[in-house]
Amino acid sequence: MVKFTKYQDYSESDFLNDELFQNWIFKPNEEINAFWAQFILDNPSKSDYISRAKLLLSSIEFKEDFLSEEKVRDYLKSTFASIDNTERQNKKIIIRSLNIRWWAVAASVLLILSVGYLFLVKQNKQQIAKIATQEKPIHDIAPGGNRATLTLGNGNTINLDSAQNGSLAIQGNTQVVKLNDGQLAYQNENNSSATVQYNTITTPRGGQYQLTLADGSQVWLNAASSITFPTSFVGDTREVKITGEAYFEVAHNANMPFHVKVGNITVQVLGTHFNINAYEDEGVIKTTLLEGSVKVSEGKENVMIEPGEQAQIKNPSDKIIVKKDVDMEEVVAWKNGLFQFDNTNIQDIMRKISRWYDVEVVFEGDIPNTRFNGKIYRNVNASMVFKILEEGGIHIIFKEGKVIVTN
Repeated sequence: MVKFTKYQDYSESDFLNDELFQNWIFKPNEEINAFWAQFILDNPSKSDYISRAKLLLSSIEFKEDFLSEEKVRDYLKSTFASIDNTERQNKKIIIRSLNIRWWAVAASVLLILSVGYLFLVKQNKQQIAKIATQEKPIHDIAPGGNRATLTLGNGNTINLDSAQNGSLAIQGNTQVVKLNDGQLAYQNENNSSATVQYNTITTPRGGQYQLTLADGSQVWLNAASSITFPTSFVGDTREVKITGEAYFEVAHNANMPFHVKVGNITVQVLGTHFNINAYEDEGVIKTTLLEGSVKVSEGKENVMIEPGEQAQIKNPSDKIIVKKDVDMEEVVAWKNGLFQFDNTNIQDIMRKISRWYDVEVVFEGDIPNTRFNGKIYRNVNASMVFKILEEGGIHIIFKEGKVIVTN
């Protein structure tokens, strides 16, 4: 095993480039774990460098433990796909090794090659390597988590964050149960109409939640969202109401169509997977279909959409616009624990960040029209996201409880 003295003068970027350190993150064993545990005990001054380097490397998600030169070039090509041809010609990317393993390139093209970490595309010059060497975070704001409030039919509320697993309430003949994985389930034994009550689950800014309805349909709620639903489904239809954003996997029942109401808009399905984004500050209500078929109705107008399509409604008086060939991964990235950007401007990005980190965002001055592409896990502190965005020419400061974006 390498001696401690080698690492005593290391900076954060040195740790990122060190093979033994990378093996500790990606291929740990008892000997490596013991080495680094002892090093941290003997060298507490290096703990901050190690923590930040570890977080950066831990955010990377590689599907293969070996990347050929061809694979590396493919990743680079896809990264710069959105840059116009002229600007792309001005970029010089040199890969010298003919036998490249992921740990040899992880630090030098950390954000470019990462499947699970954000990479950004600037319209002028990229300086990705600087991200790994910034020593002080702008500000640490913890990410959101499983947080929600359940409002029962009688008006009583239950904080689902702190509620213990097990039965939480009895609503008629339906038992409300918090499962071991933190989800909420409605277990119904009798569909008598006399016992139906309506419950509401509300997530705060910085919250998300998953529940299983009485018919077996599953719902994921994003931050600052809500769903109102019956404790059991009776009659000819199953109907729920939402605000904010929700992803549905609806249990098939041809005799009882499933309706989702968003204001005056109705989304009708039998059994399918779809996402609805209806945040008021987004300005457009988007229904995106992943599997099956749905009918989107607003007033007298309605459209059927197919998998890969998205129905968009800006205002109640507008026609329903159908967008084809939608990036499904980007639409449901939030449900899979990711931010994902596809040529996204800073205003759209900061709205998502504001909701997830529960922080007010203020724009000052002329903000560059920088576009971003890539992914980042939603379980990292906000400082990690801010450092990356600053590489796109965006200046971010934290002041008086607000995130201020300037040029």
